[in-house]
Order: sequence, then structure tokens, then C-alpha cells
Amino acid sequence: MRLEGKVAIITGAGSGMGAEEARMFAAEGAKVVITDIVGDASREIAGQIGESAIAIEHDVADEEGWAGVVASTLDTFGKIDILVNNAGITKADTFDNTDAAFLRRMLDVNIVGSFLGMKAVCGPMKTNGGGAIINIASGLAFTSLPGYFAYGVSKWGVRGMTRLGAKELAPDNIRVVTLTPGAVETPSLVPSVRENAKSIIPLGRVGGADEFARVVVFMASDDASYVSGAEFLIDGAMIC
Repeated sequence: MRLEGKVAIITGAGSGMGAEEARMFAAEGAKVVITDIVGDASREIAGQIGESAIAIEHDVADEEGWAGVVASTLDTFGKIDILVNNAGITKADTFDNTDAAFLRRMLDVNIVGSFLGMKAVCGPMKTNGGGAIINIASGLAFTSLPGYFAYGVSKWGVRGMTRLGAKELAPDNIRVVTLTPGAVETPSLVPSVRENAKSIIPLGRVGGADEFARVVVFMASDDASYVSGAEFLIDGAMIC
């Protein structure tokens, strides 16, 4: 029960890693606000969890939407202790095929969406005496892969935003960290990675969504009370 008494917002939690994080947060005693652009998906996960969870249909790139998420969280649970900026979009394309509109959409969701979340929860967290913000990046924020130019740019931006935010928010006891998943078993995992895991991942296998979620729980808990501005790779030693 490491998160007992805490209230968490987890974006993109209608499926994949976000859904596993929501389940594990609730199991550790937290009240959980599950947001996802697919409303039915978030409601399904909240229904599985029960009374300790609510679902909100939410586009993280919409600033007014963030105001609604914060208001609903405070109305239902009274405070905000944790934000997990899990929502993001991934789409491969070559540099030559990347136009401004495609790049802007990637940045709007993956960077601006996370920024809006950080901005929206800061006030309630300050009132509450502090909090934890966990930004989810990608291995492509540490290395490069042809065909993922726009996505990689957006995730490099998440790393920088975390480090700058951690410094700015530290006086208010708000911790900010970046967690970077490698190949994790979710519906969006590229099939070829799963098939070739033994040859491309030093640990020889794809990671489980539960293995990643356990690290998120730790970073959100008081066990990590002196950790801020840090970056953690959960990738089976792929990037060393």
C-alpha cells in the first residue's frame, strides 16, 4: 500500500502501460483518475478497478480539457498528489515525408500535452504541500532510429522539459522525473521487436507492462522522495 491516501491522474490509461499503471496504483491504495482520448476504453478500465477510480475522456493537447480533468479530480477526491503523463502518439515516417503539420501534431500531444498537464496540476500540488510528476519518454529520446524523426524530436523534448521542470518546481516540493520504456509488451509493440527480442535486447526478452508499472509506482511513492530531475531507462539494457 505504498500509495495509500494519494490521488493520481494517469493519462492515456485506457490501454497498454497506462492501464496497467492505473490497476497497480489502485492496488497500492491510490485513488486513480483515468484519462484517455478513447472514452469507452478509460471507462472500461475504471469499471474494472471499481470505486477508487473514475474515467474522463480527454485529449491531452486541449488546455480546457485539462482544466476539466483537474476540476473533476478535486471534486471527486479532494486533491492531486501524482500526475503520470503517459499519453502519447507514435507514427513512423521518413524525414523527407515529415511536414510541419505532422511535426506540430506530434509535438502538441507528446510535449505540449505533458506541459499542459504539469501546468494544470501545479496549483493543487502546491496547496497540498507537493507532489510527483512522471513523464514517460521513449528509448528514441536517447538514440536515433531512421523513420521516427518527429517522434524522436518530441521525446527528446520530454527529457528536457522534465529536467527544467524539476529545477523550477523543487522549491514547492514537486518532483519531476522521466521514465523511459524500452520494448514493453503492449498492443502497440512492433511485432518484429517481439519476434527478435533475443537478438536485440540484452536481457533476451520483451518487458512486461507490469514490470514498467512497478517502477512508476516506486517513483510516485514516498520511497522516491529525494528523486527529482532524474531519467530512468527500463529497457533490458538496450541502451547503455
